[in-house]
Amino acid sequence: MLEPEDLKARLVKQALAEGFVSARICRPWDVPEVPDRLRAYLEAGYHGQMGWMEERVNWRENPAALWPEARSVLMLAESYTPDENPMDVVGLPDRAAISVYARGKDYHDLVKKRLKRLARWLIAEAEGEVKVFVDTAPVPEKALGQAAGLGWQGKHSNLVSRDWGNWAFLGSVFTTLELPADTAEPDRCGSCRSCLTACPTDAFPAPYQVDARRCISYLTIEHKGPIDLELRAKLGNRIYGCDDCLAACPWNKFAVASSDIRYAARDGLIAPPLAELAALDDAGFREKFSGSPIKRIGRDRFVRNVLYAIGNSAQADLRPVAQALCDDPDPTVAEAAQWAAQRLA
Repeated sequence: MLEPEDLKARLVKQALAEGFVSARICRPWDVPEVPDRLRAYLEAGYHGQMGWMEERVNWRENPAALWPEARSVLMLAESYTPDENPMDVVGLPDRAAISVYARGKDYHDLVKKRLKRLARWLIAEAEGEVKVFVDTAPVPEKALGQAAGLGWQGKHSNLVSRDWGNWAFLGSVFTTLELPADTAEPDRCGSCRSCLTACPTDAFPAPYQVDARRCISYLTIEHKGPIDLELRAKLGNRIYGCDDCLAACPWNKFAVASSDIRYAARDGLIAPPLAELAALDDAGFREKFSGSPIKRIGRDRFVRNVLYAIGNSAQADLRPVAQALCDDPDPTVAEAAQWAAQRLA
């Protein structure tokens, strides 16, 4: 039987061999600050339409309650650092800006497969029981990541590391095995406010707080129905997600390249033409975004976002594109088309 320290060393080595950029361990109960933060967030209404955040809040605020038998949590980071500057496509008048993480293969599939292989390896080496999570359960992954020493939650609320910046997906392996825990990472943001000032919609009421109702990632992905008129112009040409606060972080000077080429942008997803995207019907949308995280929002919400970008484009030649959708069967798409056509009149 391996000693816990030896098992941990081999586990970390195996995780790095799988392509993760970092692997650290904490206890499920090492995040005592989460309940107060989460409840204050929900009471302020910052979660917007994400009602699922209020469900099973006892699990979300206390990872130990999710699986009481768990004794250790292996937290892992997988880099998806872009090859190009994502801000280069923001503001291009007749083109769309798509968040870096959504340009390639769906990370849920890739990360979860790695987690499962790692979990099988751990069972084979030391038995015990395991559960793996990557956005599939009410797990406070960022807080656990900080507790494990992967990095710290920056002022934009995302995890930041001195070793790999902030372009990373997080995954976790809960286990009944007792493994030596790592030291939590201290906050190293200092007086920097780069991520806060970079936000186009002022979605940060204070450092470390995000009002999702003003966040472009939330508005273009989670929000159903029309987006407030006051915010539409601030979306610019961002049609799925937003990278502004991530791209602004100075710690990205230490960013490391992704180990998986499947995170690279698919053909046509770096600054695709708005006119082509607006013309997608349901079948065309599903075909184009098969295997992509974009697929989950559906054609109607996607085309709504494209029409807002068209309305912000100041390109008169895109007005017929908007006009063609003014009678779309989906009322939100039709209203967005009418708004865009009027803006371009």
